[in-house]
Amino acid sequence: MRSDVTIIGGGPAGLAMALSLDALGLSVTVLERAPHAALADPDFDGREIALTHHSVSALRASGAWARIPAIGVSPLREARVETGRRNHPLTFDTRGRGVDALGYLVSNHLIRRALYQEAVSRPGITLRAGVATRRVRTDRDRVTVLAEGGDIETRLAIAADGRFSDIRRLHGIGAVTHDFHRAMLVCRMAHESPHHHVALQWFDQGQTVALLPVNGSASSLVLTLPPDHIADLRAMERDAFNAEIMARIGNRLGAMRLVSTRHVYPLCAVYAHRFTASRFALIGDAAVGMHPITAHGFNLGLKGQEILTQEIAAGLARHGDPGAAASLRRFEMRHRMATAPLFAATNGIATLYTRDDPPFRHLRVAGLRVADSLAPFKAAVTSMLMDDKKTA
Repeated sequence: MRSDVTIIGGGPAGLAMALSLDALGLSVTVLERAPHAALADPDFDGREIALTHHSVSALRASGAWARIPAIGVSPLREARVETGRRNHPLTFDTRGRGVDALGYLVSNHLIRRALYQEAVSRPGITLRAGVATRRVRTDRDRVTVLAEGGDIETRLAIAADGRFSDIRRLHGIGAVTHDFHRAMLVCRMAHESPHHHVALQWFDQGQTVALLPVNGSASSLVLTLPPDHIADLRAMERDAFNAEIMARIGNRLGAMRLVSTRHVYPLCAVYAHRFTASRFALIGDAAVGMHPITAHGFNLGLKGQEILTQEIAAGLARHGDPGAAASLRRFEMRHRMATAPLFAATNGIATLYTRDDPPFRHLRVAGLRVADSLAPFKAAVTSMLMDDKKTA
């Protein structure tokens, strides 16, 4: 089988990449381990994705945004960061910006389904599901992707198979791995008090809590604790779990009840040593797997595939080759510049705000109070959260 580009991994980053390349007129093959049924109707996995304005524009341009039901899109009107109880919060909002939301919360499974539906509607995209990729073999002017059900000759292979990417490892590319030795429990909770579409990130002693507002009287709970504590909460009987969560957040939203399944994810950040090799590139979490504290992981994944698409388009115009070495070098440079500072800053913030030693607690309280009084700082962070500029 032949294809201009082969993408290994049919998650959101891989499918968004396939749609972008299809728009360039390239033939694209996507290889994914999961079966078609799991891609066509993915289960709720607890994760709410905070989409920037730029990401919404990218999804709209791909055709996927129109496939997400309006009821599944929750505007984020304000974000609050707190540390401890009864401390001065750091707040971000859209005042004076002419828009009604910092961004939009959409469940991960809705994004996945929309991208899949759009991808299978495109005749230029071949999606082979239920297929394991064994390895990628590179020659001077082509790549052979060895996969179950038949190998593929292609001009560029792209790995989008997650932060613990087997293909990245098999291709000899290492990664910086930061294990935070914490686990994250995510679920949806209904509550009696309104959230007013305000998101809360709360760093309390011994725990980190995020409450993300979704449409209706409900919020997505993101609770970070040591793995053994998270395991206990996941197994807890429903009524006891409800009482435990209300106590942990100080009953700030009134009576709460669990209205979804509970899901657990380890907290581990990953940054690949290289994003490219000969006729090979990494995108999504395979390139940069972010700590979720800044909610920018999926947004960076979309930007990464957008940058790669731009450089492939330039390479086609110059050389007629989607895997041109010069194009991949420019992608590597641009994506590293876009991600390295944010990756380092995010890890630093995550470390500072999850340490409970007295010096760290006092520094957090003082830092939030000072930051909230600095208008230029708040404006810069708000612009980053919204990200309504095009990728240059």
